[in-house]
Amino acid sequence: MKKLVVGITGASGVIYGLRLIDYLSKLKDFEIYAIITKNAINVAEHECCRSEAFLKIVRSRCSSVYREEELDSPLASSSAIYNFNSMVIAPCSLKTLASIANSYQSDLLTRTASNFLRLRKPLVLLIRETPLSTIDIINMLRASVAGSIIVPAAPAFYTIPKDVKDFVDYVVGKVLDVVGIENNLYPRWSGDLRPTQGMRLCDQFFGQECL
Repeated sequence: MKKLVVGITGASGVIYGLRLIDYLSKLKDFEIYAIITKNAINVAEHECCRSEAFLKIVRSRCSSVYREEELDSPLASSSAIYNFNSMVIAPCSLKTLASIANSYQSDLLTRTASNFLRLRKPLVLLIRETPLSTIDIINMLRASVAGSIIVPAAPAFYTIPKDVKDFVDYVVGKVLDVVGIENNLYPRWSGDLRPTQGMRLCDQFFGQECL
């Protein structure tokens, strides 16, 4: 049985965490443990759905769901996660990044992340914010040196996305690649440089000029 922790913070892009949990829940032999921050619920209200629906989706797909203030959770101790495989924070706010980079363990999310670093287990931080200050970049470097894997939430265009779901699935697919979970959420680069059939991206901006 593979065990993963998915943290969702209050950065824009809560859908990334929801989609990741949804995909993992459909795989065999996986247990998902979620940590949800208060700000994540607030952002979900604005970007996705009502807080009740948001929490219902998460709880229906996870083995356990914790709030950030639940420091009595088993995840707060490294002795309880020795057999966990990886942790992903999607999206990861710059506040959470700064806490992890400087080992400021103020809540369950940052405490759990620090535990994964202590045990040298994969910790993926899906950073969505832009632009980035020098301090943010330094914090990413510090987190990377400590063992985190930094994944910018930067969708690609070679996949010829048709809608927002395609953009989300590309980023989530990249996260799954990093933690070694096979997936077909996005078309892999094949080296085929032939003109793309159908509606091209430039058509949407420039119309007949593209012909």
